[in-house]
Amino acid sequence: MSTGPNRIMDEFAKLMTDAAGAAQGVRKEMETAFHSQAERWLNSMDLVKREEFEAVREMAIKARDENDALLRRIEALEAKLAEKGA
Repeated sequence: MSTGPNRIMDEFAKLMTDAAGAAQGVRKEMETAFHSQAERWLNSMDLVKREEFEAVREMAIKARDENDALLRRIEALEAKLAEKGA
């Protein structure tokens, strides 16, 4: 069993270890509270998530490409009709 200055140092080290653990717990709690509040705030702003935005963006690109292809087909058909009519 330690006595004297060693015991005081052991107790101090134990106290510091406990304080560090408590500080870590408080930090984790604060992070959780912050994230919850930030999520509530973002939800109230009616924002979309990045994944949803990317999915809709890809759909729009595909629709634009299909529209361009259809426009080219229509122009080709109109050109054929003009040739036959001339």
